[in-house]
Amino acid sequence: MSSHDPASQDSASQDPALHRRLGLTDSVLIGLGSMIGAGIFAALAPAAGAAGSWLLLALAIASLLAYCNAMSSARLAARYPVSGGTYVYGRERLGPFWGYLAGWAFVVGKTASCAAMALTVGHYAWPEQSRAVAVAAVLIITAINYTGVQKSALATRIIVAIVLTVLAMVAVAGFSGTHTAATVLPDRIGPRDVLEAAGLLFFAFAGYARIATLGEEVREPRRTIPRAIMLALAVALVVYAVVAAAALAVLGSAGLASATDPLARVVAEAGAPALAPVVRVGAVVAAAGSLLALVLGVSRTTLAMARDRYLPHALAAVHPRFGVPHRAELVVGAVVAVVAASFDLRAAIGFSSFTVLVYYLVANVSAGTLTAAEDRPARWIPVVGASGCVVVAVALPLGSVLVGAAVLALGAALYAVTRRAR
Repeated sequence: MSSHDPASQDSASQDPALHRRLGLTDSVLIGLGSMIGAGIFAALAPAAGAAGSWLLLALAIASLLAYCNAMSSARLAARYPVSGGTYVYGRERLGPFWGYLAGWAFVVGKTASCAAMALTVGHYAWPEQSRAVAVAAVLIITAINYTGVQKSALATRIIVAIVLTVLAMVAVAGFSGTHTAATVLPDRIGPRDVLEAAGLLFFAFAGYARIATLGEEVREPRRTIPRAIMLALAVALVVYAVVAAAALAVLGSAGLASATDPLARVVAEAGAPALAPVVRVGAVVAAAGSLLALVLGVSRTTLAMARDRYLPHALAAVHPRFGVPHRAELVVGAVVAVVAASFDLRAAIGFSSFTVLVYYLVANVSAGTLTAAEDRPARWIPVVGASGCVVVAVALPLGSVLVGAAVLALGAALYAVTRRAR
């Protein structure tokens, strides 16, 4: 554990403070805006293939894990109110390597998330040409980001409103429509299958820790942030559970597992095929919005690591006109396009979940080193969070675990090389 506060805190304290304008409702809406997105359109099918009729239990496990991760991150964000997330927390609490590993896991994991979002756009927009559409979506989003156009708060609220409306349509159609298409997977589900599904559904909660980074803009942050995290996760869990139950009622676990565009299939099979195009549009909007935000986040973390020379320093360049890390954005866009063209949706989600769980493992262990004077979370939170990250990560599909472990090992090797060079 570091015995001193980061120098960045001193420099940060000299900058003008952000205004504390956000109350509980605003904080909850920001959390929902980060969570309610494309994940639910993509993750239900592979998760149903793993857990079958136990899908809702897997969803509950994923939400508990998300809660622990977010609470640990919130306490750390209050202690280290600077950009970088667990890249900073791991470095300050555990040492430089663990911060680097968290940053590496974030970059590679969220790159896979970008590919998954692009593939979701493809599956719902044009299922027969999903890969071509996915690559085109990545190229368009990269071009938008290159010019410095970012998703505004208003756009976020519009996207959330569209997605919630579409999910409400799916739920109403599912529960009120016909259920003759429902087919059930063979009864072969065990605890490991449920945990695998929890890992895949964990993907649908991505973004929940966004609330944890708002410490400087929230009124009474120590009281408001934990409540906002709990409420946002609870609302997301209820929405996801209702949609998942409707999908299981209409398609059954077998039908849901085999669908490439599951929620569009739900309304079509429930007797409301006219709603299918609306659901497809909603899914495309949600996935495109998530892809835009993810590419922004990955390119900025790449920039930070390049500045620290853990990635090629050339990626730290900032465009003189547009003020964006243009080389980082081009590299990230190229890698995402290749992944989207080469891997299927389930593989992208599995790999992303594995590496992001490693990222939050570092966050939970870091939070476990906080003392009472440093406003540590309840003792059980980092313990359950860290152990849950390990158990759920190793329960993911074997291919995701092996590829994820290999990529993390590659990152560790690069760390050794760059450290020696530095």
